[in-house]
Amino acid sequence: MNEDDIITLAIESSCDETACAILKNGREVLSNVISTQIETHKKFGGVVPEVASRKHVENIDIVVQEALDRAGIGFEDISHIAVTYGPGLVGALLVGLSYAKALAFTLKIPLVGVNHIEGHLSANYIEHKSLKPPFITLIVSGGHTHLVEVKDYGDYEIIGKTKDDASGEAFDKIARAMNLGYPGGPIVDRMAKNGNPNAIDFPRACLNDPGYDFSFSGLKSSVLNYLNSMKMKNLDIVEEDVCASFQNAVVDVLSQKTIRAALDKKYSTVALSGGVAANSALRYKFEQICKDNNLELRYPPLVLCTDNAAMIGCAGYYRYINGRRDGMELNAIPNLKINQY
Repeated sequence: MNEDDIITLAIESSCDETACAILKNGREVLSNVISTQIETHKKFGGVVPEVASRKHVENIDIVVQEALDRAGIGFEDISHIAVTYGPGLVGALLVGLSYAKALAFTLKIPLVGVNHIEGHLSANYIEHKSLKPPFITLIVSGGHTHLVEVKDYGDYEIIGKTKDDASGEAFDKIARAMNLGYPGGPIVDRMAKNGNPNAIDFPRACLNDPGYDFSFSGLKSSVLNYLNSMKMKNLDIVEEDVCASFQNAVVDVLSQKTIRAALDKKYSTVALSGGVAANSALRYKFEQICKDNNLELRYPPLVLCTDNAAMIGCAGYYRYINGRRDGMELNAIPNLKINQY
């Protein structure tokens, strides 16, 4: 390994994945280890914060060592530590942050705090080596739906966001209402492939409103009302049609708002990121609509859509080379904004 290489050890623990990755020069992933808690939380129908925190404590030592082993390096090769400090579950964040602080202090190397949302958008830098700002990105996950102008590395402007539920949150709530299982997003996506997306006319809030904000609370309520109405009338519910029609409404709003913003602001590249960016219908719709409007589309592979440490390492690298350094006083910020430092 070249002595000029910058080696990042990154830690991510914002929700229910304990993750560690090793990156070289920001975009080359040497290892990316993820320990998921899905099976643990499945019986609860969602993430239980206290349980998640305890699992992080159990897993983090093992995950970090495995990341080092897969990369074939030791602690002495690490240039700096990158760690998620928000947004997320405060207890979960504190486990990863405390571990990262201890490592940085012991190894006497810099600590760099990373915004989890910035991590998601940085996932595209790993997959698409030629991608560089400026571009526009849609960040869609269980906790966030943001439309962001990426003006430079670390320079962001939120031009649109959800007024209520995040898109991924709406997926999970609909799946829960239909007793489909957890996590809801992938199940809805899978069932929708066998349904009619035009079977039920669900609303598309904010679609024709000025600006680029989103709203999914009304859509969620409309689906719940439909389900209750069908049950009261003793009519059969075709779950695949409900999933397909609901998903179609979400995808329509996300894609049309994003493309309108890109065209209005004269961007040539559109990027998707976040857990919901793994949705097959969303990817297909964006491929179509970007092609129709002569826009380049970028999205990460599935492993980089969900929470992972490689994306945190990439974001941390750019913060590091731009001079970001954090002290032992760095604290977890559960509601951290993407343009908040």
